[in-house]
Amino acid sequence: MRWLLCLLFVGLTGLVRGLSSSGDRLLAVIEEPAEQSKYSQLWSDLKDRGYTLSFESPKNEKLALIKHGERLYDHIILLPPKSKAYGPALTPKLLLDFVNKQGNILLALSGGSRTPTAISSLLLELDIHLPPDRTAIVVDHFNYDTVSASEKHDVLLLPPPSSSRPDVKSFFGGDGVIAFPRGVAQQLGNASPLLNPILRAKSTAYSYDPKEEAEAVEDPFATGDQISLVSAMQARNSARFTVLGSVEALEDAWFDASVKSMDGKKGKTANKNFAKQLTAWTFMESGVMKVGTIEHHLSSVVKDKSGNDNVTQLGFLNPKIYRVKNDVTFTIELSEYTLTRWSPPSIPSSDALQLEFSMLSPYHRLTLSPTSQTPNSTLYSATFTLPDQHGIFAFKVNYKRPFLTNIDVKQEVTVRHFAHDEWPRSWMISGGWVWIAGVCVTIAGWIAFVAIWLWSEPAYEAARGKKIQ
Repeated sequence: MRWLLCLLFVGLTGLVRGLSSSGDRLLAVIEEPAEQSKYSQLWSDLKDRGYTLSFESPKNEKLALIKHGERLYDHIILLPPKSKAYGPALTPKLLLDFVNKQGNILLALSGGSRTPTAISSLLLELDIHLPPDRTAIVVDHFNYDTVSASEKHDVLLLPPPSSSRPDVKSFFGGDGVIAFPRGVAQQLGNASPLLNPILRAKSTAYSYDPKEEAEAVEDPFATGDQISLVSAMQARNSARFTVLGSVEALEDAWFDASVKSMDGKKGKTANKNFAKQLTAWTFMESGVMKVGTIEHHLSSVVKDKSGNDNVTQLGFLNPKIYRVKNDVTFTIELSEYTLTRWSPPSIPSSDALQLEFSMLSPYHRLTLSPTSQTPNSTLYSATFTLPDQHGIFAFKVNYKRPFLTNIDVKQEVTVRHFAHDEWPRSWMISGGWVWIAGVCVTIAGWIAFVAIWLWSEPAYEAARGKKIQ
């Protein structure tokens, strides 16, 4: 009876766990405890979503992110400090170690306070560049809130971000406008495939230092859509690092606030919804892909049928060795985590999940098609004929898209040549009929020659014993 109660307790514990697929332990680093009330709606939303919040000051000497090689927290929110640095427990190296342990970080910046040098150095390692003037902010004289920034034009009004490419799923859409007060501009390097902008400024925006009271700005740090206001870095281990250029956008004052654009349109801000989407993606509540079962087997293909009905499994699953020119079926099961549960993923029509069958270089590159679906996953498969080449081959599925965790699957198999008793007989090959006929004619001709030679013995003269010509 006791073990049944233990199982029930474990099951209930799993039900009430946080919505994140990677854990619910969240550390919020904020220097002044009195400032927690500015973000009360954000903390309340995170608690309602199942996170266990811990508030710490960066000055706390006992603060640690990793202990005995294991993370003490699953996610971190770093709010900008009032001092020059975050402290000894939050150095760039320790934060990168936390990311290497598959921890997720949301870093918030503010144009109202200087960005610490250590943070600029950390972002440079990620190929994210900040303005050299550490108090620089982004302004836009055509897309700003006329109520709160009628003179400085430093509260930008932006539409929710949409998908940057047709084959990329959007996780940050919605209605309304996003108020972005006193944002810090970011420029993303072109060399890193791990970086992606989430929210960009409009073409009329630029970055400048408000301390320079000049009528015109010469040589600005960045302009237009060069400016990334919210940036994302997803590491190769799928850990996520998000840089938010305006911590003020998370304050209660800008959640559902009333704003007015330059053309007189009034409306409510969508900051609350955007903050939820941003934290959900950063803390791995969305955009998380998981590989389930992987199967491959010999197949018999019936040409008269279509779809999956033309493939029949032969032999057992996942053999270690195949023969050249075998028909093989490969199947992979994928699931996507969406806020509360694992669900069947859907690949956009403009994109393709591909399988490579390679030895050094791909011999086949095929599109995996969805064949069946369960409540939590989708099965993708492809059937093909192995190449006429023996050796060590690998089934590879390498699916890497912005804002989705990486799928990198590799399974090696051996492909052997034909055995001596597996070659088709010569009389079954039409091209060999000429040679078979030549051998038969040669044998028949030789037998006929010998028979005629033996039958044609010369006659002898009886008296003289000489041959008669």
